[in-house]
Amino acid sequence: MFPRSIQKLIDLFSKFPTVGPRTAARFVFYLTKLPKEKFDELLNSLKDLRQSIKVCSSCFNPFDPSESLGKAEEILCPICRNNSRDKTLFCIVEKETDLIAIEKTKKYKGLYFILGGTISGLKKNDKEKIRIEELKQRVRNGNFQEVIIATNPTVEGETTALYIEREIKPFNVKITRLGQGLPAGGELEYADEETLSSALEGRK
Repeated sequence: MFPRSIQKLIDLFSKFPTVGPRTAARFVFYLTKLPKEKFDELLNSLKDLRQSIKVCSSCFNPFDPSESLGKAEEILCPICRNNSRDKTLFCIVEKETDLIAIEKTKKYKGLYFILGGTISGLKKNDKEKIRIEELKQRVRNGNFQEVIIATNPTVEGETTALYIEREIKPFNVKITRLGQGLPAGGELEYADEETLSSALEGRK
């Protein structure tokens, strides 16, 4: 129906989280109407994203080395490098936006780990969707006094939390979950700071 170049972009945008074919098509047709300078600005931003952003080797949080110490070879994000963070606290989140949401509360001063997603079952290929082996290594090698499982209060989030709890239980570390206050089926990135702060303080 669409020209090949348009359909290809629609297919690519459709792979984005929460973006369906209709929304993807709107994106593409919006791009066709952009002035050349705006289109070039978008292209340059995408190239810059690819070239400048690195992923932390410890927590998997994306960061730009040039915005901190300016060391291109830096492998740890600013949070993991910060000596003032509480190295005994370890918070596990599903995605990068959940980390940002917790940081905005200014109530948590520990370290993080980004799972990279959730699981909906316990099939082998389902477990491969998250960084479970990297997580177990962090908990095994870390000197954590408390591990906070801060997955979203969704069906997938709860399934993932139970799986994580089972996997790290042999390491004999205190495991807690966020307290009540977050709406069932909601996501951390959309929770207001007061609600999220209460959930952090009420963890158990």
